[in-house]
Amino acid sequence: MASRRFGKKGGKVPQGYDIIEPVIEALENELRDKVKESNAGKRNSESIWPVHQMNWQKSRYVYDMYFTYHRIPRKVYDYCIKHKIVDAPLIAKWKKHGYERLCSTYVINPANYKFGTTSICRVPVQDRSETQLKAQDPTTGCLGCASGKDSAPKNIFGNKYGQNLAAVQIAREKRMVAMKEKQEQLEREQQQQQQQHSGDSETDESDDEEDYGPSPAAGVWAGTKRLVAESEALVDGAVLDDTNDEDGRSAKRARR
Repeated sequence: MASRRFGKKGGKVPQGYDIIEPVIEALENELRDKVKESNAGKRNSESIWPVHQMNWQKSRYVYDMYFTYHRIPRKVYDYCIKHKIVDAPLIAKWKKHGYERLCSTYVINPANYKFGTTSICRVPVQDRSETQLKAQDPTTGCLGCASGKDSAPKNIFGNKYGQNLAAVQIAREKRMVAMKEKQEQLEREQQQQQQQHSGDSETDESDDEEDYGPSPAAGVWAGTKRLVAESEALVDGAVLDDTNDEDGRSAKRARR
């Protein structure tokens, strides 16, 4: 399915783009709605938080779908870079040690802050004073994007825009597979029971899963704490794998 954003000028959309297109379009629609909202009661800088936060979320989604979960081909990733669907400079920073969770390139530019420093969100939580623990960057709304274990909250914005949508999507897919297998197992058991006890009434099934399967009509974000927890567990696992890979490379260099 071709992206409606670029039309004919965007060139041919590569095969596989349809995997990420629903989420990309959902984020773009969400951003348009946020931009149109009234800024009454908000600080001037707070009104642009959604711009920075959804830029991070969209870029992180495409980045993880390619680099972490290998769900899209290189051509789709390059297409997103070329047409500025994602923030290429921000992604380039994520590839560098110490910047893996950076919220925006704005917060590491000393020219944007007094005394030539960087944002408070770059300071690890354990290194902050008592009054700074819940401090947010005034421009992006980031609560903390420092790298390292327990150096920052898992959700750097503390809202749905800080969710890792690639992990949410993968978690939904896994739950769908598990639910399908469970349903097939129940059907097999029912068939066996019917064969053994013909005439027995069918058992009613109830499903208390509210946020799995295809992206819900309410949006592409996780709407339940359980799905949030499962997606965060996937992210933690990916981070652990990256750490092990880095340790392995360091060990090899040390042996040389």
